[in-house]
Amino acid sequence: MSVSVAHKIFLCISIIGFGGLLIFLGVALHLAYTKMDVMLDHLKNCPSIMVRAPYKNGGAWGRLFVLAAIMGIMTMPNIYLRDGGANAKDLQSFPRSLRRKLIVLHWSGLVFIVLLLGLFVVSALGLV
Repeated sequence: MSVSVAHKIFLCISIIGFGGLLIFLGVALHLAYTKMDVMLDHLKNCPSIMVRAPYKNGGAWGRLFVLAAIMGIMTMPNIYLRDGGANAKDLQSFPRSLRRKLIVLHWSGLVFIVLLLGLFVVSALGLV
């Protein structure tokens, strides 16, 4: 039995998607365990983060929950500034290198999820 070119491409894209999500999860956990205190110290006047801050003691899932909230604020600060969930001074004092890492991590995770959802749709429609 031979595998068609379409199936090989589908398999390669699937492996890239799952591998990317595993790398995303590893980097997110690394940041959540090594830089969480630094991030929370810089965002101590942001209500939307301080409400979630106690969850950092809830293990890996709790730390990822808090990290996701921080990534959301770093990626789209205007939404949080408008409704009072973030403080402009805290966002300005946040370290630039860490902010860049969080933004890249946020968008790369979104890209991998959209990639896998697209593969699911292609598979569900029977195109491969």
